[in-house]
Amino acid sequence: AGAETVKRAVELDVASRFQESLVCYQEGIDLLLQVVKATTDEAKKHRYRQKISDFTFLSDGKYHKQIRIEENATGFGYEKLFHQYLTEIVSEVWVEDPYIRQLYNFLRFCEMLVKGPCKVKTIHLLTSYDGGGRSQQITALEEIKQSLSNYGVTLNIDFSASIHDREIRFNNGWIIKIGRGLDYFKKPKGCFSIGYCDFDLRPCRETTVDVFHTKHIKKV
Repeated sequence: AGAETVKRAVELDVASRFQESLVCYQEGIDLLLQVVKATTDEAKKHRYRQKISDFTFLSDGKYHKQIRIEENATGFGYEKLFHQYLTEIVSEVWVEDPYIRQLYNFLRFCEMLVKGPCKVKTIHLLTSYDGGGRSQQITALEEIKQSLSNYGVTLNIDFSASIHDREIRFNNGWIIKIGRGLDYFKKPKGCFSIGYCDFDLRPCRETTVDVFHTKHIKKV
């Protein structure tokens, strides 16, 4: 299965479909790594490691994509932005954002991670304290943490007074930087307004999304 996935990655690479090829390379290499761990034959291990090394070289290109979200644009819910990068091998997520204030947005992001197809086990949140609503912020985050634990997901929460940049990272190598962080949606006019529940229908504030990929291959 790993070899077939990497073969597909090469085909996508040749077709200049670089984003899809990087996802396939990562998945194929991860599958081959699992084979190596389960193999006791040293000769086979050596051959598999050589193949992984070759495929890693092929997938070692840099990738950068920029998405511009216009003022009042719709159709940019979290699934639209993130789902293609949340492959089955994603188990750990880092969210760094100094202004996690609209906590329902963070909750919706966590819900997306729980639904899969990724198998997230740990979410790391680094943010700053809300000066005017610190107590309410901590209470809400603790409630989200408890709720996630019911789904087998650990939420680690840390606070920093010096954090500035906004960044979301997945442990399959994808990095997404959003100018406004997760809070790029406009507030709905009311609880019964279109877009209140479905973020794809909610108007956005103007922002820029930068997507990167970095080589993230475990040593064996």
